[in-house]
Amino acid sequence: MGITDMKVGDRAEITGYTVTQAGYRAKLLALGLTRGATIQLIGVAPMGDPMRLRVRGFDLSLRKNEATILQLRAAQK
Repeated sequence: MGITDMKVGDRAEITGYTVTQAGYRAKLLALGLTRGATIQLIGVAPMGDPMRLRVRGFDLSLRKNEATILQLRAAQK
C-alpha cells in the first residue's frame, strides 16, 4: 500500500521504505517515520501537495513525492 492509496482519516503502519538516498531516509527517520509507527492522513492541500500526516502525536507536512517513499500496511481499526 502506498500513501496515495490513503483517504483523509485513514491510518497505516510504516513497514519499510523504497530505495532512495540514504540521507533522505535518515531525514524521515529523524522525523519519527520509523518502521512500526502508525501514521494518519489528516489532509491534502487543494492541489494535492503537500500532504498532512499525524505521527507520534504531532502533525507533519510532506510533499507527495517525499511521502511515496514510505511503504505502508493498512492499520487495524
